[in-house]
Amino acid sequence: MAINVQLFIDGKWCNAKSGKTLDLINPATEEVIGKIAHAEQADLDLALQAAAKGLNIWSNTPAFERYLLMKKAANILRERVDDIAIKMTNEQGKPLAQAKGETLAGAEVIDWFAEEGRRIYGQIVPARELGVLQLQVKEPVGIVAAFTPWNFPINQIVRKLSAAIAAGCSIIIKAPEETPVSPAELIRAFIDAGIPASVINLVYGIPSEISNYLIPHPLISKISFTGSTSVGKLLAGLAGQHMKLATMELGGHAPVIVCEDADVGYAAKEMVICKYLNAGQVCVSPTRFLIHTNIYDEFIANFLKEARKVTVGNGTDKSIVMGPLANERRIPVLERLIQDALAKGARLLLGGKRIDRQGYFFEPTVLADVPITADIMSEEPFGPIALLNSFEKIDDAIAEANRLPYGLAAYAYTKSLAKATLLGQKIKAGMVTINHDGLALPEIHFGGIKDSGYGSEGGCEAINSYLQTKLVTQKAY
Repeated sequence: MAINVQLFIDGKWCNAKSGKTLDLINPATEEVIGKIAHAEQADLDLALQAAAKGLNIWSNTPAFERYLLMKKAANILRERVDDIAIKMTNEQGKPLAQAKGETLAGAEVIDWFAEEGRRIYGQIVPARELGVLQLQVKEPVGIVAAFTPWNFPINQIVRKLSAAIAAGCSIIIKAPEETPVSPAELIRAFIDAGIPASVINLVYGIPSEISNYLIPHPLISKISFTGSTSVGKLLAGLAGQHMKLATMELGGHAPVIVCEDADVGYAAKEMVICKYLNAGQVCVSPTRFLIHTNIYDEFIANFLKEARKVTVGNGTDKSIVMGPLANERRIPVLERLIQDALAKGARLLLGGKRIDRQGYFFEPTVLADVPITADIMSEEPFGPIALLNSFEKIDDAIAEANRLPYGLAAYAYTKSLAKATLLGQKIKAGMVTINHDGLALPEIHFGGIKDSGYGSEGGCEAINSYLQTKLVTQKAY
């Protein structure tokens, strides 16, 4: 049965005013499995009107009531996890276990921000004279426009949505056309929990048309974007022209430094899991491996051993570790990057090509001795490719880790406290995780520096970008 994915505007599921639709494709079968409503300006105007109404209602809803409704939404999401997971796998490709994990993690994010919404504290500033009361209070910024990608259809939305409504904002979400079903199910959980109609609005369409209309619109107060650095810079520039607040979570090219004293087997096993998660379509995916020369061959052997265990296929098969790429357009990019690296002297140790079968499947790939001149050493592959190189001095490894303009995530392995401290201090990234994969929990910072963006989507800082401070100073007379 074909899926009909509708817009959600002013508390109603609806088709686009024009009746236009886009195709929904299963990346494991290349079959069209449904249609997606294609929003245009008329639909966006309705969403803006609804969000303005929703802001008036929601910003005047007590924080404790917002908390209770959000907690209810999180529990509804948990109850529906099995149904949502199969829908996510069919539209995005990731294995069922990963889709289920993403959905349950989304419920945790909702819980976290629900609790944070109860702790939006202001401040009383001591006055210089008697009879004066100086209050600094936090208020919601207003209507938020959120733009999210397809690689984590729930995770990317739930952070923005939960922070916004915990702060008392209303929101318009431009969800990804490649993966529209699971975002719709996320929104459904909030609506079924009792969030007032018009507070949350959901649209799909041509990304540039929607962003170019919403960002400059006078009703929009803040944008939050997750996606590529190139697009992020354009949207940040547009937001800046119109004095809009912005949170930007952009691309990365994460280094992994494996020191001579590291537990090689442990590091290799953990990094294989992390590298091929979601077929490498992860902004924090480990990519540039920098391994001490004395353990280089040992690490390669261990990494290849674990990488060969990564089974590839339709994510609905419970034995599968890695599903297809989410769309076909990435395949020629990966092929170009691999061929360029090989032409410049890299060694292909595993994989390297599209799998000859129906679907957008690509082999888990390992390249070694990749010269710095190879395009892939500077261009984020965003696919299942690991780049392995050696180093002799830790300062050289740090220099390579910091070479690129990206600064999202970095990984390191060492048994030395001194080295761990040095790496934590010297690596220029928004997130550095040492001796484990410790990223993306709701309670900790998630965000980058340099060309990887600004602002945080996790931890206690995340809700602050959806709030503005107002001074109220009054004197009794």
